[in-house]
Amino acid sequence: MSGHSKWANIKHRKGAQDAKRGKIFTKLIREITVSARMGGGDQNSNPRLRAALIAARGQNMSKDTMEKAIKRGTGDMDGADYQEVRFEGYGPGGVAMIVDTLTDNNNRTVADIRYIFNRYGGNLGTSGCVSYMFDRRGHIVFEQFNEDQLMEAALEAGALDVVVDGNTCEVITEPDDLETVRETLLAKNVGTPVESGMIMRPQNTVTLDEKNAASMLKMMDRLEDNDDVQRVSANFDIPEEVMELLAVE
Repeated sequence: MSGHSKWANIKHRKGAQDAKRGKIFTKLIREITVSARMGGGDQNSNPRLRAALIAARGQNMSKDTMEKAIKRGTGDMDGADYQEVRFEGYGPGGVAMIVDTLTDNNNRTVADIRYIFNRYGGNLGTSGCVSYMFDRRGHIVFEQFNEDQLMEAALEAGALDVVVDGNTCEVITEPDDLETVRETLLAKNVGTPVESGMIMRPQNTVTLDEKNAASMLKMMDRLEDNDDVQRVSANFDIPEEVMELLAVE
């Protein structure tokens, strides 16, 4: 299981999703605001905003909260001026990593991300050094589902892939098909999505041993805990036996 899929399952085991709900909302609001600022407040003509709203609905964000975020982006309400900064580099064990941020203080964010990479045995690289190893995809994560029904419905709806790992199921789509596949699965009542949106999916994976896996999980936690970090993409794989040694429950 690669990168984001593995991390989704680990967060499920740790119960980290609910614990960080406030931070998830903060990140989603920033994305909606920036999407509206860059492409306008009409989701029908702004694919990035449409994807951000899908992700927000996947976290049960209220319509009022989403509308306020759009208004901040279009200038109808006051709000911070965020800029996009992408970091690329390598984590423990040579894992390729992309860290997408939205920040109102670039110097602070650069220092924070550099510290986290150094702290856990990674190193930042130059722009483009690892992004060619990833493909932009839509994804929908389920934690309660009927595997056979969900897989059949997802593939019939046009999904590219369905990946089951323990208690999580990740449906992968082309970017433009995300909303259609999600709505189709909701209509067929094959499960309740707990997360949806755009990801950078790795083309290949790096298998980690116990030492590097422990460092990788700590690094992912630290990055996702940073308010400026919107998304972390990584091409790691952690075998189940290593997960058991790390006692991730």
